[in-house]
Amino acid sequence: MTAETSQTLDRGLRVLKLLADTDHGLTVTELSNKLGVNRTVVYRLLATLEQHALVRRDLGGRARVGLGVLRLGRQVHPLVREAALPALRSLAEDIGATAHLTLVDGADALAVAVVEPTWTDYHVAYRAGFRHPLDRGAAGRAILTARQKSLADHPGYTLTQGELEAGASGAAAPLVGVSGVEGSVGVVMLADAVPERVGPRVLDAAREVADALR
Repeated sequence: MTAETSQTLDRGLRVLKLLADTDHGLTVTELSNKLGVNRTVVYRLLATLEQHALVRRDLGGRARVGLGVLRLGRQVHPLVREAALPALRSLAEDIGATAHLTLVDGADALAVAVVEPTWTDYHVAYRAGFRHPLDRGAAGRAILTARQKSLADHPGYTLTQGELEAGASGAAAPLVGVSGVEGSVGVVMLADAVPERVGPRVLDAAREVADALR
């Protein structure tokens, strides 16, 4: 901590991060131990965060992330979209296919930014707001592969054919090393198979977007 920072705010943000990293919530005692502060301080932090709906406590007293975080999260999409657009435009023009940035939304993959190529006679119509299960389509499968953290023997990108639309193929690579953002960058094209150069190009675009978001 420096003279210019707030210790209380820092602790409150640390509470939110700890709760976001667990599915079953944390007790006051567990938070006290992890933060290295006494239980009274934790009670005050939780009470303040509860007032803003950022934290909720269940009947067993375990604290969890509250629904107020969703309201804050909705404002993230425009910022992420703006940062990703240059790389998506370059990808779409280079490959001649519709490029997209997809983020996790619950159990779904949600397209938050889409760029179509300007020079092709036809391309797949793919709109921002389109969602599909994470286990279908290249965008979602790339994210699930990254979750497994076993990428040593993996090319870094995922290819699919016809999973979301007959006659369409997709390629996607996950965003890696971006705190608080889980997603992928990919392309979708009208083809029976994805050309060999597309996978590595998508991987480069995903790295560009990740760099822009750090």
